[in-house]
Amino acid sequence: MVHDRPGPLVDTSVPHVARIWNYWLGGVDNFPVDRQVGDQIIGMLPDVARLARASRLYLNRVVWPLAAEVGVRQFIDIGTGLPTVDNTHEVAQRAAPESRIVYVDHDPLVLEHARSLLTSTPQGRTAYLHADMRDPGRILEAAAETLDFGEPVALTMMGVLEFIPDDAEAYAIVRRLLDAVPSGSHLAMYDGTNVVHGESSDRIVEVWNASGDTPLVLRTPEQIERFFDGLELVEPGVVPVTHWRPDAPGEPEAVDAFGGVGRKP
Repeated sequence: MVHDRPGPLVDTSVPHVARIWNYWLGGVDNFPVDRQVGDQIIGMLPDVARLARASRLYLNRVVWPLAAEVGVRQFIDIGTGLPTVDNTHEVAQRAAPESRIVYVDHDPLVLEHARSLLTSTPQGRTAYLHADMRDPGRILEAAAETLDFGEPVALTMMGVLEFIPDDAEAYAIVRRLLDAVPSGSHLAMYDGTNVVHGESSDRIVEVWNASGDTPLVLRTPEQIERFFDGLELVEPGVVPVTHWRPDAPGEPEAVDAFGGVGRKP
């Protein structure tokens, strides 16, 4: 089921990160304003489309072992974005058909597409919550309708905490979510950095903040690692997402998105 009433009408005059991301991934669920900003950013850093694809593949490489190897059967995907290929429930239920997934996003366009996220194996279940990550209490309360918080839960927060400019608020959101889940739960996340491309990445932030509706900040790898305080970091730790257990041999080219996976003891 889709929780709550539909959100406000989609504003096609302001670019949205979910739609720009969709554009970079080759999707069609975007508007001229999104493509304009997306093209402007690609003009400054052509590698950004590769970063978008690499980040998506990172989600898949994280979800699969959590379900197939660790045995996690419950996921909360916060900052879902627009549906593409190999969404969280598809990867998790391919590994374990009984997996349950709650998607969370506050973009009205994502809400309009929520039904395509609610497909599920007969053994599992998916749900969608139209909510803001700044309200973790509401997320947890609604997720409890689908998930059992007595069993481990994997929290995925892919490229969303960078939209919480205040560090203290961002860390508090993650801590509130982690406090609600039991031992054996996991946090998987990444955030943007300027480690690889330096001033080019900084300029992208300037363009986004001048045209977008949600401020974006970049964090250092050390700041990103702080999200995992109190958790057991899974090897290889906090690294460029392309370096987190890559499928192909050798070390792929790094991108300005650093992330990791941590287990709650």
